[in-house]
Amino acid sequence: MKSGYVAVIGKANAGKSTLINVLVGEKVAITSPKPQTTRDRILGVLNREEGQIVFADTPGIYRQRNELTGLMMRTTELTSKEVDVILFVHDGHEGVNESDIALMKKYSSLGIPMLIAYTKIDIMPEERIPEDVKTLYGAGITVDVYPVSARKGRNLKRLEGALFSLLPEGEPLFPEDVVSDKSERFMVSEIMREKILLKYEKEIPHGVAIVVNKFETREDGVKEIDLDIVCEKQNHKAILIGKQGKALKEAASFARQDMEKFLGCKVFLTTYVKVREDWRNRGGMLRELGYVKEED
Repeated sequence: MKSGYVAVIGKANAGKSTLINVLVGEKVAITSPKPQTTRDRILGVLNREEGQIVFADTPGIYRQRNELTGLMMRTTELTSKEVDVILFVHDGHEGVNESDIALMKKYSSLGIPMLIAYTKIDIMPEERIPEDVKTLYGAGITVDVYPVSARKGRNLKRLEGALFSLLPEGEPLFPEDVVSDKSERFMVSEIMREKILLKYEKEIPHGVAIVVNKFETREDGVKEIDLDIVCEKQNHKAILIGKQGKALKEAASFARQDMEKFLGCKVFLTTYVKVREDWRNRGGMLRELGYVKEED
């Protein structure tokens, strides 16, 4: 039996979380078209007859703009050195440029077995795929490239098989019924943040953090959830709430529906919006909001 950890690494918005969700068969990470959607390392567990793959979804590689982004990039770098295999996810729809090649070379030079998942092939001309693969090999990228579409399920079995072939022999790292290392409480906060990322434009969603204050099951089986939506400016708070609270009600309604689907029960959701000026650059606030772990 094969078993081990696979770090899923790539530029922001390359499709890492979508790929993991599809492979695992469960929603273990939120997704959106915006960069910086994933902020922490999230494990997703795939069980097959061949063994177990534990995917480590990492924050997308992104230029550091604040203290929070710096922490995210540190998470990605540390994770890439603590795994059995690296799966570098590249957005094929965006083509190949020098910075892509430089990143691939950086991670392939770590001495850890690596594969490249060339994603989003369902939304690009097929003739581009062999051209880009040839460009990569011509630039000195010697690892195998697997063109895939997570949304259409194309070539995922081949990718799975290749990953298993690189893993060491070993017993499962997690029980078979476990699909993620994250708690329901964590996933509820991420679902709320996902809906904000999808609904609001510009910088506002990136300056939002979610704090779950109450997560309890009532006697009637309804999950009662109270949470704070933390933003950086008073005018951001006004935009988040919207005229007569309409914007916030819509975002909360969408989030509640997904929470109910995820938890398998009715949810009574209460949301509050609070301002914490420039929290992404304040170490104390980052710790309070859970982005700085004790070992950091």
